[in-house]
Amino acid sequence: LRPESRPALAALQRLGVTPVMLSGDAVAVAEAQARDLGIARVVAGASPADKADHVKSLQEGGAVVAMVGDGVNDAPALAQADVGIAMGSGTDVAMETAGVTLMRPDPGLVASAIALSRATVWKIRQNLFWAFIYNVIGLPLAALGLLSPAIAGAAMALSSICVVGNSLLLRHWKPRKG
Repeated sequence: LRPESRPALAALQRLGVTPVMLSGDAVAVAEAQARDLGIARVVAGASPADKADHVKSLQEGGAVVAMVGDGVNDAPALAQADVGIAMGSGTDVAMETAGVTLMRPDPGLVASAIALSRATVWKIRQNLFWAFIYNVIGLPLAALGLLSPAIAGAAMALSSICVVGNSLLLRHWKPRKG
C-alpha cells in the first residue's frame, strides 16, 4: 500500500464518497488491504470484465461511479464508470480510456480532482443564475422599449464580463489541506 492511501481515502470519505475496492488480487490479500485502509466493500479476484460488471451494477443501483485505476485490467471498468480516473504512472491503455488522468501517482489527487469539479459546477451554477437574472430583468425592459439598444448591448457585455471574471476566480482555488 502507498503511504498516501489512508489520508487519500479519509479525504474522499469527507467528500461523501463511499470507496469500493475492485481487485484482481486473491481474496485474502484484497480483504486484508481493505481492512487496513478501512474500506468496507471489497470485490476480489475480479477479472477486467468482472470489474466493469460491478461498476455497471453500482450504476444500475443509482450510484454515480468514479473508477480509479492504473492498469490494463482496469480499462473496461474505467470506460464503464461515469468518470474514469487514471494515475499518471499507469499504463497507456488506462490513461487513454479514462476521462481524467492525474499527472502524479498520488492517490490524494483524486479527492482534489473531485473537489475541483464540484467547485467548477458551483461556478457554472452561479454564472447561470446571474445570466438568468440579467435576462429576466433586461429582456422585458428592452421589449417594452424602456431600455435603449445601446444600454442593453452594454449591459449584455457587462454580464459577459462578470461571468468570465467569476469563472476566473477558479484560478485561485486550492485543495483543502488535511
